[in-house]
Amino acid sequence: MISTVVWGTGNVGRAAIRAVDAHPALKLAAVLVHNPEKVGRDAGELGGLDHGLGVTATDDIDAVLAAAPGAVVYAATGDIRPDEALDDIGRAIRAGAVVVTPALYPLYDQRNAPPEFRDPVLAAIADGGGSLFVSGVDPGWGNDVLPLLISGLGTTVDAIRCQEIFDYSTYEQEDSVRHLIGMGHPMDYEPLMLAPSIPTMVWGGQIRLMARALGVELDDIRETLERRALEATVSTRTMGEFEAGTQGAVRFEVQGIVGGEPRIVIEHITRIHASCAPDWPTPPDGGDGAHRVIIEGSPRIEVTVEATDEGENRSAGGNATAVGRLVGAIDWLVDAEPGLYDALDVPLRPAVGRLGRK
Repeated sequence: MISTVVWGTGNVGRAAIRAVDAHPALKLAAVLVHNPEKVGRDAGELGGLDHGLGVTATDDIDAVLAAAPGAVVYAATGDIRPDEALDDIGRAIRAGAVVVTPALYPLYDQRNAPPEFRDPVLAAIADGGGSLFVSGVDPGWGNDVLPLLISGLGTTVDAIRCQEIFDYSTYEQEDSVRHLIGMGHPMDYEPLMLAPSIPTMVWGGQIRLMARALGVELDDIRETLERRALEATVSTRTMGEFEAGTQGAVRFEVQGIVGGEPRIVIEHITRIHASCAPDWPTPPDGGDGAHRVIIEGSPRIEVTVEATDEGENRSAGGNATAVGRLVGAIDWLVDAEPGLYDALDVPLRPAVGRLGRK
């Protein structure tokens, strides 16, 4: 059994606790929290399980890492604290742990990551002998292993389009939804996530991964952006009101240009309410969210993934699939040589030993 730590108990950390508990090769060794109100609470409660796990949360990072865990699921955010996240991850790697995380977008395509991200990780690996694998859903399996797998069913492939289509009123991170993405702000507000070059910083690595796997050279990576205002004030369950005239929907593309044409495209269609931009693509079942891959070619192939968790919540379902990809890779990484890995290195494998497991 691989002793495994879950670091952080937010949207991703809750799912990580459940995933580690369900995995037959892993044993939950500790849960690290930052909120003092969570210290001493049982991991089962923090993970949304209906039973205790006999592991109580702690904020003592030194003690947890001194116990030399085999793996760490780093579930704390890196969106607004990348330097701190990089330091945390480096500490865990130096302790000899395999680390898996959805944080730190530049490391999704680790071969082309900026030196300020890549070099500290490689130094930590050399010092401690641990490993790192960074992945998620989108960016993540929704625009690396899934489209590449589906492309192999085609006779000819003209273009690959990966879409995330989501109603973000189900996404319980108000600061990110309002301020990073701009929902509810005036239309002249420039959200950080939509600023020029930022989508490429986040999703460009996925474009490069797919191009590498497909054996093509990219001419360029380009961005497009559309925004729509709410026609009427709407009320959401998790984040209150969003006023008429403020940003209510965003549609952008990160395009991999091959031979002068956009051949590898990652597209996001994000709304705060279904009434905004109804002419833009929607999930096939009319639900709150989906990930879709479209292979244009012969034959034309379209695959849609709709995941739900925590009371039929699509955002929680997406988080759970990202966690499943990461936690499911831990035993493979433990058996591999220490190193910095990406999605093309780490196989997506069947859920061996988990069928029917409670």
